[in-house]
Amino acid sequence: MMDPKPSKYAPHSDADIVSLIEAHPFAWIVSAGSGFGATPLPLRPRCDTDGKLIAFAGHFARSNAQVERLKSHPRALILFMGPHAYMSPSWMADRTQAPTWNYMSAAFECDLSFIEDADEIEADLNDLIAAMETDRSNGWSMAEMGERAHRLARGIIGFRADIVSQNAAFKLGQDERDDVFTDILNGLAQEGEHGLTQHMRTYNTDRA
Repeated sequence: MMDPKPSKYAPHSDADIVSLIEAHPFAWIVSAGSGFGATPLPLRPRCDTDGKLIAFAGHFARSNAQVERLKSHPRALILFMGPHAYMSPSWMADRTQAPTWNYMSAAFECDLSFIEDADEIEADLNDLIAAMETDRSNGWSMAEMGERAHRLARGIIGFRADIVSQNAAFKLGQDERDDVFTDILNGLAQEGEHGLTQHMRTYNTDRA
């Protein structure tokens, strides 16, 4: 079981965690067993009928040595990192403040099961591609590759990662004084950082 982060940094809902994963799908898959293995991969969330996050879908290259490790020891740690930035005391009127880092992250202990069925692998690939191509002006689909798509799909193995435990932290200035929080927002704005500031406002609606 992973050590929990302070409750003040807890996400508001499972939906917020899913949104983080959909916006930042490139995760680290870290495994132990016969030596450590780590592979960065794009993943897609899977939710139950109530919207609760229960698993991830992804794929490895069959040539990846981590596949055999995971077949023998299927437990893995999956790590997502969302928007983050350094908080500089140089932005603050009170220069006795310490520097810190604001971020959004999510970690999951998962049990992996591998998928050999070609149709299921292609369905998961199409789902991933559709998510990545959404809102593009000239969106692409795997069907445009023709027969080559089927050949390339044979070089990968799909997997489902069922969540055993999770620990997400959205550290977004919740514990800062009002004046310090305002100085941080202004400093981030001056540096052109808008993605993180929007999340900071959402998680501090009582003062932002």
